[in-house]
Order: sequence, then structure tokens, then C-alpha cells
Amino acid sequence: MNDYGGKDLANAFRTVRQNTIQTAQDIPEDKYGFTAAEGCMTVAATLAHVAASTNFHHALHGLDKKTHVTMEDFGGYMGQAAQIAAGLGTRTAIIDALTTRGEQFAVWLETLTDTQLGEHVHFPAGLTPPSKSRFEMLLGAKEHEMHHRGQLMVIQRLLGITPHLTRKRQEQMAARAASAAS
Repeated sequence: MNDYGGKDLANAFRTVRQNTIQTAQDIPEDKYGFTAAEGCMTVAATLAHVAASTNFHHALHGLDKKTHVTMEDFGGYMGQAAQIAAGLGTRTAIIDALTTRGEQFAVWLETLTDTQLGEHVHFPAGLTPPSKSRFEMLLGAKEHEMHHRGQLMVIQRLLGITPHLTRKRQEQMAARAASAAS
């Protein structure tokens, strides 16, 4: 585990979270009620879910330090995150929670040792795999956020907004083309 530890995990998470915050800022407040299709979460619900989702990981791995997780544990952690998300009713509150909760999570990730990251958490019988390392589970926090940010980037396109990462790439390509032409 020495090659990629808690500080690296925190820095990678900060990059992902900053991109999510930028996405949240780029979507106008009057579009936070938009949903891509029936049965999908609104922009606001998706962003609130992302802002609250780190609660699950911090509670399981940081506060409770579980080595065995039951379905009841999982449901309890998800319920806590859902309560947090439900309390984020405005664009300002959501962006503030993305910023504040994201940094709190990253600061905590920095404290994790290789030994802690290497510990295994066991799942209920019948689930595959039967366990994962804390590292793998915490990496899942970043993957989960990237999954939802991908959804939000499609929504941005549906709303006529070019996502910031695409704009940045287009600007770089234009600068290279201009440099090559001169």
C-alpha cells in the first residue's frame, strides 16, 4: 500500500470534488429541478446525494471502524446520508455542503495509515466478493461521485451547457492550433 496512501486518496478525492463543485456552479439555480427522465433524480437531488454520500464512508470506516458490515448497517448508513441530503434544499446549501463536507472527508482520508487502508471489511454471507479492503471501499467514494458527475454532465448537455472539462479541453486544443499556426 506504500505507493498510494491516505494523502494520495485525499488529493484524488479533492480533484473529483472540485470538478463536481464546478459542475454544480455551472448549472443555473432554475435548472436544479430538472430531471433527465421520469424516475431519475433531479439535479438538486443528485448533487445533495453526492454531498451527503461521504457520510456513509466516514461513519463506517472512521467512526465505527467496522470490520463486518450487515445489511442493517448498510441501511442505517444510507438512511443517515439520505437525511443529510434531504436537509439540503437550496443550490447555495448544496454547493456549501459539497465544499465543506468534501474537504472534511479529504482531511480525514489524509489521516489514514497504510495499515488501516489494508484492513478488510467483511460483507454478509452470499455477497461477492466476501470482503474488500478499506482502501478499495474508500476508492469507491470517488468512483461513486464520478458516476453521478457523469450523469450531471449529460444533463448539462441536455440543458445546452458545455461541461467545464470539455470547455477546458477545447480551449487547450484551440491554443495549440493557434500556436502551431503562428
